[in-house]
Amino acid sequence: MARAAGVKVRNLRYYQERGLLPPPRREGRIAWYSDEHLARLRLIDDLLGRGYTVSGIAELLAAWEDGGGLGRLLGLEREMTRDWVREEEPVTMSMTELRELFGPGGSAEDTRRAAELGYVRIDGEAVTHRSRRLLTATLTLVRLGVPMAEVLDVGAFVQAQAAAVADRFVELFRTHVIGPDGLERLSATQLQHISDAVAELRPMAREVVAAEFARAMARRVDAEVAALLHTEPRTQQ
Repeated sequence: MARAAGVKVRNLRYYQERGLLPPPRREGRIAWYSDEHLARLRLIDDLLGRGYTVSGIAELLAAWEDGGGLGRLLGLEREMTRDWVREEEPVTMSMTELRELFGPGGSAEDTRRAAELGYVRIDGEAVTHRSRRLLTATLTLVRLGVPMAEVLDVGAFVQAQAAAVADRFVELFRTHVIGPDGLERLSATQLQHISDAVAELRPMAREVVAAEFARAMARRVDAEVAALLHTEPRTQQ
Protein backbone atom coordinates (compact mmCIF):
# COMPACT_ATOMS: atom_id res chain seq x y z
CA MET A 1 0.00 0.00 0.00
CA ALA A 2 2.79 2.41 0.90
CA ARG A 3 4.55 1.69 -2.40
CA ALA A 4 1.36 2.14 -4.43
CA ALA A 5 0.65 5.49 -2.75
CA GLY A 6 4.26 6.66 -2.92
CA VAL A 7 4.61 7.15 0.85
CA LYS A 8 6.87 5.66 3.51
CA VAL A 9 5.55 2.75 5.59
CA ARG A 10 6.16 4.67 8.80
CA ASN A 11 4.06 7.56 7.46
CA LEU A 12 1.21 5.17 6.67
CA ARG A 13 1.30 3.85 10.24
CA TYR A 14 1.47 7.40 11.60
CA TYR A 15 -1.61 8.42 9.61
CA GLN A 16 -3.46 5.43 11.05
CA GLU A 17 -2.40 6.36 14.59
CA ARG A 18 -3.62 9.93 14.06
CA GLY A 19 -6.97 8.76 12.70
CA LEU A 20 -6.40 10.10 9.18
CA LEU A 21 -6.52 6.61 7.71
CA PRO A 22 -9.00 3.89 8.71
CA PRO A 23 -7.49 0.57 9.81
CA PRO A 24 -7.30 -2.18 7.20
CA ARG A 25 -9.54 -5.23 7.18
CA ARG A 26 -7.73 -8.06 8.94
CA GLU A 27 -7.75 -11.79 8.32
CA GLY A 28 -5.48 -13.34 10.92
CA ARG A 29 -2.09 -11.71 10.47
CA ILE A 30 -2.93 -10.35 7.01
CA ALA A 31 -4.05 -6.71 6.60
CA TRP A 32 -6.10 -5.93 3.50
CA TYR A 33 -6.11 -2.37 2.15
CA SER A 34 -8.66 -1.20 -0.39
CA ASP A 35 -8.90 1.41 -3.15
CA GLU A 36 -10.51 3.68 -0.56
CA HIS A 37 -7.32 3.56 1.53
CA LEU A 38 -5.20 4.31 -1.54
CA ALA A 39 -7.39 7.25 -2.55
CA ARG A 40 -7.29 8.71 0.94
CA LEU A 41 -3.50 8.29 1.18
CA ARG A 42 -3.07 10.17 -2.09
CA LEU A 43 -5.42 12.88 -0.86
CA ILE A 44 -3.44 13.24 2.39
CA ASP A 45 -0.17 13.43 0.45
CA ASP A 46 -1.64 16.10 -1.84
CA LEU A 47 -2.86 18.19 1.09
CA LEU A 48 0.54 17.93 2.82
CA GLY A 49 2.17 19.10 -0.38
CA ARG A 50 -0.11 22.14 -0.40
CA GLY A 51 0.97 23.21 3.08
CA TYR A 52 -1.66 21.60 5.33
CA THR A 53 -0.48 20.23 8.68
CA VAL A 54 -1.41 16.73 9.83
CA SER A 55 -3.77 18.23 12.43
CA GLY A 56 -5.32 20.48 9.82
CA ILE A 57 -5.85 17.53 7.47
CA ALA A 58 -7.50 15.57 10.29
CA GLU A 59 -9.94 18.44 10.91
CA LEU A 60 -10.57 18.84 7.17
CA LEU A 61 -11.24 15.12 6.67
CA ALA A 62 -13.57 15.09 9.67
CA ALA A 63 -15.50 18.08 8.31
CA TRP A 64 -15.79 16.48 4.89
CA GLU A 65 -16.97 13.21 6.42
CA ASP A 66 -19.58 15.00 8.54
CA GLY A 67 -20.82 16.82 5.48
CA GLY A 68 -20.80 13.73 3.29
CA GLY A 69 -18.31 15.28 0.89
CA LEU A 70 -15.32 13.04 1.49
CA GLY A 71 -16.77 10.10 -0.42
CA ARG A 72 -17.35 12.31 -3.45
CA LEU A 73 -13.81 13.68 -3.24
CA LEU A 74 -12.29 10.21 -2.96
CA GLY A 75 -14.45 9.02 -5.83
CA LEU A 76 -13.26 11.95 -7.92
CA GLU A 77 -9.64 11.17 -7.02
CA ARG A 78 -10.08 7.60 -8.26
CA GLU A 79 -11.74 8.82 -11.45
CA MET A 80 -8.97 11.35 -12.10
CA THR A 81 -6.13 8.86 -11.64
CA ARG A 82 -7.48 5.56 -13.00
CA ASP A 83 -7.03 4.17 -16.50
CA TRP A 84 -4.33 6.61 -17.62
CA VAL A 85 -1.66 3.91 -17.62
CA ARG A 86 -2.24 0.94 -19.86
CA GLU A 87 -1.96 -2.37 -18.03
CA GLU A 88 1.43 -3.84 -18.85
CA GLU A 89 2.77 -7.35 -18.38
CA PRO A 90 5.94 -7.24 -16.26
CA VAL A 91 8.80 -9.59 -17.05
CA THR A 92 11.08 -10.98 -14.32
CA MET A 93 14.39 -12.68 -14.99
CA SER A 94 17.78 -13.17 -13.35
CA MET A 95 20.62 -10.74 -13.95
CA THR A 96 22.42 -13.50 -15.85
CA GLU A 97 19.41 -14.04 -18.13
CA LEU A 98 19.21 -10.30 -18.77
CA ARG A 99 22.87 -10.16 -19.83
CA GLU A 100 22.39 -13.20 -22.08
CA LEU A 101 19.30 -11.59 -23.62
CA PHE A 102 21.10 -8.39 -24.61
CA GLY A 103 24.57 -9.84 -25.03
CA PRO A 104 27.33 -7.27 -25.54
CA GLY A 105 24.64 -4.66 -26.28
CA GLY A 106 23.94 -4.14 -22.58
CA SER A 107 26.12 -3.36 -19.60
CA ALA A 108 25.83 -3.05 -15.84
CA GLU A 109 25.76 0.75 -16.25
CA ASP A 110 22.87 0.46 -18.72
CA THR A 111 20.97 -1.71 -16.23
CA ARG A 112 21.59 0.83 -13.46
CA ARG A 113 20.35 3.68 -15.64
CA ALA A 114 17.29 1.70 -16.75
CA ALA A 115 16.46 1.30 -13.06
CA GLU A 116 16.87 5.06 -12.50
CA LEU A 117 14.45 5.73 -15.36
CA GLY A 118 11.93 3.32 -13.87
CA TYR A 119 12.02 0.72 -16.62
CA VAL A 120 13.39 -2.05 -14.40
CA ARG A 121 13.37 -2.90 -10.71
CA ILE A 122 16.38 -4.75 -9.28
CA ASP A 123 15.94 -7.02 -6.27
CA GLY A 124 19.21 -8.80 -5.58
CA GLU A 125 19.88 -10.96 -8.62
CA ALA A 126 16.31 -10.63 -9.93
CA VAL A 127 15.41 -7.96 -12.48
CA THR A 128 11.80 -7.05 -13.31
CA HIS A 129 11.04 -5.01 -16.43
CA ARG A 130 7.72 -3.21 -16.02
CA SER A 131 6.53 -3.80 -19.60
CA ARG A 132 6.96 -6.74 -21.95
CA ARG A 133 6.12 -4.43 -24.88
CA LEU A 134 8.86 -1.96 -23.97
CA LEU A 135 11.34 -4.77 -23.34
CA THR A 136 10.61 -6.25 -26.78
CA ALA A 137 10.96 -2.84 -28.45
CA THR A 138 14.26 -2.20 -26.67
CA LEU A 139 15.61 -5.63 -27.58
CA THR A 140 14.62 -5.07 -31.24
CA LEU A 141 16.49 -1.76 -31.40
CA VAL A 142 19.61 -3.21 -29.78
CA ARG A 143 19.63 -6.17 -32.16
CA LEU A 144 19.32 -3.73 -35.08
CA GLY A 145 22.53 -2.11 -33.89
CA VAL A 146 21.33 0.82 -31.79
CA PRO A 147 23.53 1.14 -28.67
CA MET A 148 21.65 0.56 -25.44
CA ALA A 149 22.95 3.84 -24.03
CA GLU A 150 21.29 5.73 -26.90
CA VAL A 151 18.04 3.79 -26.47
CA LEU A 152 18.02 4.92 -22.84
CA ASP A 153 18.82 8.49 -23.92
CA VAL A 154 15.70 8.43 -26.09
CA GLY A 155 13.71 6.92 -23.23
CA ALA A 156 14.78 9.75 -20.91
CA PHE A 157 13.95 12.31 -23.60
CA VAL A 158 10.50 10.82 -24.21
CA GLN A 159 9.77 10.76 -20.47
CA ALA A 160 10.71 14.45 -20.15
CA GLN A 161 8.61 15.46 -23.16
CA ALA A 162 5.65 13.38 -21.96
CA ALA A 163 5.87 15.04 -18.54
CA ALA A 164 5.85 18.47 -20.19
CA VAL A 165 2.77 17.60 -22.27
CA ALA A 166 1.02 16.19 -19.18
CA ASP A 167 1.83 19.38 -17.26
CA ARG A 168 0.19 21.51 -19.95
CA PHE A 169 -2.95 19.38 -20.05
CA VAL A 170 -3.24 19.42 -16.25
CA GLU A 171 -2.62 23.18 -16.14
CA LEU A 172 -5.43 23.80 -18.64
CA PHE A 173 -7.76 21.50 -16.74
CA ARG A 174 -6.99 22.98 -13.35
CA THR A 175 -7.33 26.57 -14.55
CA HIS A 176 -10.43 26.30 -16.71
CA VAL A 177 -12.36 23.27 -15.42
CA ILE A 178 -11.61 23.04 -11.69
CA GLY A 179 -11.11 26.78 -11.16
CA PRO A 180 -9.24 28.83 -8.55
CA ASP A 181 -11.05 27.49 -5.47
CA GLY A 182 -9.71 23.94 -5.79
CA LEU A 183 -11.83 20.92 -4.88
CA GLU A 184 -12.59 21.62 -1.23
CA ARG A 185 -15.43 24.07 -1.76
CA LEU A 186 -17.09 22.52 -4.80
CA SER A 187 -20.63 21.17 -4.66
CA ALA A 188 -21.61 17.61 -5.52
CA THR A 189 -22.85 18.81 -8.93
CA GLN A 190 -19.53 20.53 -9.65
CA LEU A 191 -17.55 17.48 -8.56
CA GLN A 192 -19.64 15.31 -10.88
CA HIS A 193 -19.01 17.77 -13.71
CA ILE A 194 -15.25 17.49 -13.12
CA SER A 195 -15.47 13.69 -12.98
CA ASP A 196 -17.31 13.65 -16.32
CA ALA A 197 -14.76 16.04 -17.80
CA VAL A 198 -11.88 13.78 -16.74
CA ALA A 199 -13.54 10.77 -18.34
CA GLU A 200 -13.91 12.78 -21.55
CA LEU A 201 -10.37 14.15 -21.43
CA ARG A 202 -8.64 10.79 -20.98
CA PRO A 203 -9.17 9.32 -24.48
CA MET A 204 -8.94 12.76 -26.08
CA ALA A 205 -5.50 13.40 -24.58
CA ARG A 206 -4.24 10.05 -25.85
CA GLU A 207 -5.62 10.70 -29.34
CA VAL A 208 -4.18 14.21 -29.57
CA VAL A 209 -0.69 13.06 -28.59
CA ALA A 210 -0.81 9.98 -30.83
CA ALA A 211 -2.10 11.98 -33.82
CA GLU A 212 0.50 14.72 -33.49
CA PHE A 213 3.31 12.19 -33.06
CA ALA A 214 2.12 10.27 -36.14
CA ARG A 215 2.07 13.47 -38.23
CA ALA A 216 5.52 14.47 -36.99
CA MET A 217 6.94 11.02 -37.76
CA ALA A 218 5.41 11.06 -41.24
CA ARG A 219 6.99 14.44 -42.00
CA ARG A 220 10.37 13.46 -40.57
CA VAL A 221 10.54 10.06 -42.31
CA ASP A 222 9.45 11.60 -45.62
CA ALA A 223 12.18 14.22 -45.34
CA GLU A 224 14.78 11.59 -44.49
CA VAL A 225 13.78 9.37 -47.43
CA ALA A 226 13.83 12.39 -49.74
CA ALA A 227 17.34 13.26 -48.56
CA LEU A 228 18.51 9.69 -49.17
CA LEU A 229 16.97 9.66 -52.66
CA HIS A 230 17.97 13.27 -53.43
CA THR A 231 14.36 14.25 -54.14
CA GLU A 232 11.99 16.84 -52.71
CA PRO A 233 9.87 15.68 -49.71
CA ARG A 234 6.14 15.39 -50.17
CA THR A 235 3.99 18.02 -48.51
CA GLN A 236 2.21 16.59 -45.43
CA GLN A 237 -1.32 17.72 -44.60
